[in-house]
Amino acid sequence: MLLISQPGGNSYAQLITVLIIFVAVLAVTAYVTRWIANYQKAQGVGRNIEVVESARVAGNKWIAIVRVGRTYKAVVFSREQSTYLGDVPAEELELSAPSTGVSFSGLFEKAMGKAKTAKSNNLSSADGNSDKDDDSCGYGS
Repeated sequence: MLLISQPGGNSYAQLITVLIIFVAVLAVTAYVTRWIANYQKAQGVGRNIEVVESARVAGNKWIAIVRVGRTYKAVVFSREQSTYLGDVPAEELELSAPSTGVSFSGLFEKAMGKAKTAKSNNLSSADGNSDKDDDSCGYGS
């Protein structure tokens, strides 16, 4: 077996082999996840039904404005039931432009930039003097 070390076996080769297999499994998982997400996105796309806005009313109850065709409907729903409240005239709604979406990579880079800034601020303020050498312990020298 590949993972069992043998007395004369090369442990470095086994480690590299396990790492290659691990990376391959991660790559296949990422590919399959993206494929499934794109498949589900394509299945859910419709031009006639859209939830315009929703808000929580109680613990498990929501009210939503749903566009069906060119009309807008108000609906209250929970786990157990859904109740149709009535039509909402389009003139009474304040519709915002559809959002373009924010990419995950953009959010991640923004968060990492803030984390690096906070870390560097903490490191420079921890010793009270940012002009010291990194290898100095801060005690009189």
